[in-house]
Amino acid sequence: MVLKKRIIAFFLIVIVMAATFGLTTKGIMKETRLGLDLQGGFEVLYHVESADPNLKVDQNLLDATVAALDRRVNALGVNEPNISIEDDNIRVQLAGVDDAEKARTMLSTEANLTFRDYQDNIVLDGQDLTPGGAMVGFDQNNQVIIEMALKDGKKFGEVTEKIAQIPFPNNIMAIWLDFEEGVDSYEAESLKGENEQKYISAPSVNYKIDSNKATISGSFTSEEANELAAILNAGALPAKLTEEYSTSVGAKFGEDALNETMLAGLIALIAVFIFMTYFYRFPGFLASIALTAYCFLMLLIFNMINGVLTLPGIAALILGIGIAVDANIITDERLKDELRKGRPMKAAYREANKHSIGAIIDAHLTTLLVGFVLFTYGTSSVRGFATMLIISVIVGFVTAVFGRRGLMHLWVSSNFLNNRLGWVGVKPESVMKLKDIDNDLDIPTRYDRFDFIKPRMKFFVASLIVTAAGIASLFVMGMNAGIDFSSGSRIEVNSDQKIEVADVKKKFEQLELSTEDIIVAGEGNTVVVRVKNTLDQQEDLALRAALMETFGKEPNISTVSPTVGKALFKNALMAVAVASLGIILYVTIRFEWRIAIAVITALLHAAFVTITIFSLFRIEVDITFIAAVLTILGYSINDTIITFDRIRENFKKVKRIKSREELARIVNISVRQTLKRSINTVVVTILTVVAMMVFGSQSIFYFNLALLIGLIVGIYSTIFTAAPLFYVLKGQELDKKGSLKTLKVKRNEEGTV
Repeated sequence: MVLKKRIIAFFLIVIVMAATFGLTTKGIMKETRLGLDLQGGFEVLYHVESADPNLKVDQNLLDATVAALDRRVNALGVNEPNISIEDDNIRVQLAGVDDAEKARTMLSTEANLTFRDYQDNIVLDGQDLTPGGAMVGFDQNNQVIIEMALKDGKKFGEVTEKIAQIPFPNNIMAIWLDFEEGVDSYEAESLKGENEQKYISAPSVNYKIDSNKATISGSFTSEEANELAAILNAGALPAKLTEEYSTSVGAKFGEDALNETMLAGLIALIAVFIFMTYFYRFPGFLASIALTAYCFLMLLIFNMINGVLTLPGIAALILGIGIAVDANIITDERLKDELRKGRPMKAAYREANKHSIGAIIDAHLTTLLVGFVLFTYGTSSVRGFATMLIISVIVGFVTAVFGRRGLMHLWVSSNFLNNRLGWVGVKPESVMKLKDIDNDLDIPTRYDRFDFIKPRMKFFVASLIVTAAGIASLFVMGMNAGIDFSSGSRIEVNSDQKIEVADVKKKFEQLELSTEDIIVAGEGNTVVVRVKNTLDQQEDLALRAALMETFGKEPNISTVSPTVGKALFKNALMAVAVASLGIILYVTIRFEWRIAIAVITALLHAAFVTITIFSLFRIEVDITFIAAVLTILGYSINDTIITFDRIRENFKKVKRIKSREELARIVNISVRQTLKRSINTVVVTILTVVAMMVFGSQSIFYFNLALLIGLIVGIYSTIFTAAPLFYVLKGQELDKKGSLKTLKVKRNEEGTV
């Protein structure tokens, strides 16, 4: 009876899940917002002029203006905008913007807020407001108002007291946004109709107001009030912007690239399902169900937070499967270990869950820490990557720990799996008798012939050689930086007819100019091309002549500054540094400082070797390379923490360590016990990477190449760098103390530790 109830409950759950996914996935996919590279959007070019005629437009002013525009884009709810500096111009590209006029207003409004008397004298300005203190509310008549927090309520009282003494009707405090000296005046605007006046409002002041809040009221809607509050909170622009032109932007890679990437994702997912089912049998099949739920929830949550999906974002979403599947592999490997010890199915499943949950939590918490730090210090695509990482970790944990375990519990508690070891991938002849096992450390593994500690100096020397080569390469050759990190040129090709991208690409190839990317703008009669490096005078003239001859109109050519890309790199570097310190602190508290040092060394080693390979082989790096390196860090820490969690567990199984030989034995056994899990997790992720490289869009080929290199180096770093380094550090403590006392955990009657 129990069997039937549990099995029926399982199939009902699966049927409900399948129906939910089938009926809603299409709608969720339809509502997913695509990035500029996939769906196009709105583009505007601004010419930057200093608000102070005595000051020149310099790099500092341009950088400050870019930062202010970025804050306003966030207020628009647009993620991962493209903002670039070109000479004295700033180009802003926004994905999926429906209301171009609203975006234009939000971006270009200078937001110089001033409070003036009837003679247009400034009595208060934006400097008197608390940054970010504007919020929408309602007055006593339920009319929409904007409340602004003031830095000095006493000053506001003095100003209102002075205005209140002016006879009616001149006792007003006019609130202006972008007042133009010599052009605007209260006297002229007060004669106009209510909806035609340029000032926001002009309330009468009849008495002194002692308050640290100022209120703006007017005949605006709730939406207009929210937009105005957002502009005020974003802050005034440090420069004057003049719109040169604006246009709609076509997809950079197009529908074919999206379809290629989605096909690659589907192939990768199927490959993971086959791999998991083959190696872990029935639990692997249940993991595939949990992974399907993971993918569904990821898309659902991504839509709920109004995320913008770009091609690297799709790759990150699919590669997040690696994090999600890892928790399943950890549990399944522990289950097989417990069954081989001779425990019955229920006891083995209980022990597997108990021993694996700590490792899963540690790995997920440290990865979450990285995600939160990257989100705090990162910008643009780094912040987008961090958001995806955080969601992936949380959703992966929920689906693996609660979802998959819940499904598995139904089958285990039904007693159906009793005496069916083949269903969980355990051969009956490999099962030992629990009473014959003196210590878990004596259980053989298929990797017992490998010694990871004895040849440690060879591994250290190999790592040092690669590190030295990397440092030399970076100093001598540097990175082969793409246009995101180096100066380049932007060429706008115009024609009266629709332009074929192939024709443009062919023309540039004839002139021996390598194109970074080609974007179709407007109605198809404008194509934008970016090339690496600034064109010299001869190249500029030759290109203008060739394009003029072919397309009938002279192109617009401008220099692109790498300021935005370099700022992104700087912020990412800062984020990695802070995340590393956070990991050291967490691991020191949770484990010990020697493990923390080993973990950080492994992480930085994996990232640096990847960077070294790209430098030595002159592989071009762009902004997506940063996301790839950050992904490598996430996977590396996950793998390393799992290994050290097993080392800590095995330390508890001996009373005292008296020699380096015994210390080496425990570290070796721990690495061997987790090696299959490490290999399988990386193989699952490599399956997705290879699928993306073979079947996905070529636009993210190098992104996936960096991941492939990093994943392989990451597992090497865990096994051959982190574990031996910990042995060296722990061995020094052993030499100093003579012996290491550990926690002895006694067995109960069932043999459970």
